[in-house]
This record gives sequence, structure tokens and C-alpha cells, in this order.
Amino acid sequence: MQIIIERLALLAEKTHSQTAIDSYRVFHGRGRTFPGLEFITVDFFQPAILITLFFAPPEQWLDELLINITPLFDAETTVLVVQRRYLPSAPSEVVFGNLPDTVFARRGNLLFNLHLAQQQNSGYFLDMEPGREWIEQHAAGKRVLNLFAYTCAFSVVAVAAGAEKVVNVDMSSAALNLGRENHQLNNLAKNKSEYVAENILKSWARVKKPGPYDMVIIDPPSYQKGSFIAEKDYAKVIRRLPELMPAGGLVLACLNAPELSEGFLKQQFIEQCPQATFIERVKPHADFPDVDSEQQLKLLVYQVAASLS
Repeated sequence: MQIIIERLALLAEKTHSQTAIDSYRVFHGRGRTFPGLEFITVDFFQPAILITLFFAPPEQWLDELLINITPLFDAETTVLVVQRRYLPSAPSEVVFGNLPDTVFARRGNLLFNLHLAQQQNSGYFLDMEPGREWIEQHAAGKRVLNLFAYTCAFSVVAVAAGAEKVVNVDMSSAALNLGRENHQLNNLAKNKSEYVAENILKSWARVKKPGPYDMVIIDPPSYQKGSFIAEKDYAKVIRRLPELMPAGGLVLACLNAPELSEGFLKQQFIEQCPQATFIERVKPHADFPDVDSEQQLKLLVYQVAASLS
């Protein structure tokens, strides 16, 4: 527990001295690098501190933590939210301060709408920052296809970095609506982004139509019953890459499934898209240490060669 208190004390110093603080993971117990604390993560989305419990902590443990950390913060400027992911519907509770009507993730000059204390996922994944950095470095002038776009954070970063156009595809209209709001929130040109609410695996003609593309981002759920199961469905996406980008281009293939290795994803490319050359695995963020790199988020970059005409 002491390490969490120390990390939050450092955060408290920041909140007292800085007006705007980028969102970040304060503590990551899930990677098993802190024995006995595997059940907890702590994230900061100014002004909210989100404590997520993945299974029930020892009796009185949370009460003791709160007794130690609440004196560090001002209830007028900071709010503590506890989410219990081990319970049905992952309920959240405000335990200190008052949760504003709107809370944003902050990334430099960019803001992203959140729905804290409303559903299981906040709407912005901090561990994906290395992917956003990679996109920021490579998106300028590109026509980008963002598959499984969710709330379109990749698209916001790409458009802000100078992408020619980003087509966001997701089966959830509600998620894409939040994505559209994220673009508007950052005053990004409306003609730089498009939103396609389709089941990707059943709508390739609709996905292909706005192309061709010279960058494709694949960031699917690892297991979403009835829509996508990475172990059997990722291959179906990879084999479509040549027709989506006939002139070739870059692919960022993401996989957030601890049970599936980097080797699994590489094998899918070998079998389904042999004209793709592996470039690199983007290094995981330092805020998300893990005793086993195979269980961390995988971000693999490929170069797809132009198709023969």
C-alpha cells in the first residue's frame, strides 16, 4: 500500500503546482510487478483519481488507503472514484469530492470525453499511448483507416498530426458519436474524418469504399461475443489488407489479449498477408510494467507492399 500512497503524494504535489496535467496511470498493479497489489490500478484524469479494483481487496484495505490519501487532496479540486470491476456491471462510487458533469482525458493540447462512473470503460485507454505517439509520428498526409475505432482517440491524434483523412469504423453508433464529439471538442476540421457504423467482418465493401488507404489501424476487442473473437477473427481482418491498401502502406496491429502472444499475431500476418513485412513492436508504456512482456499490450508495425496489378 505504501507505494500507492507515495505515488499519490507525488500527484498531490503536481495538482498543487500545475494547472493542467496530462492523464496518466499513477499505479499499475495488474502487471504483477508489485506482489500483493495485483488487484488495483490508479489513473488520473484531472480532476478525477480513478481507483479500479479488479477483485475484492483484503478487509479494511481500501478504508486504510483512503484514510491515508484523502488528506493529501483538496475536495474542492480533486475527486476520488472507486470502481469495482469484480462486481456485476462494474459499479463506481465517488468517495471524496464531487464529480463534475464533464471529465476529460488530457493529452497535451488534446482533450477526450470520458464517461467516468457510468460504465466499465472510461472511453480512453492510457496504455495505448505508445500507439498514439506512433500515429502522431507517421500520420501526416496519410489516408487512414481506423478499424474498431471506439471513441476515435487514434483519429483525433492522426487528424491533429496532419492526416489527410481518417475513416473510423465501429459497430457501435454510440461510440462513434462520442468520437465525433472528440473531434469537435478539439476543433478539428469536419471534412478530415468520417464515421462508419458497421460490423467490420460483415461490411468490407462499405469499409473499402472510402479508400484506398495508406495507413490501417487495427485495434479490436480481444473477446466480444457475437462480434469479434481475436483468436479466430483477427486473421479475417489481416487478409483484407491488400485490397484496402493496394498501393501498400503502414499497418499498426494492436492486440490486448494476455492469453495471445506476439508470436500468434505475427503468424497471422505470415499466413494471411505474406506481402506484409514486420517492422517493429512498439515499446509498451513505462507506466504499465509487467513481469511478462507477452501479456502486455502488443503493438506491431508492418509495411504492406503494393499489390501487383
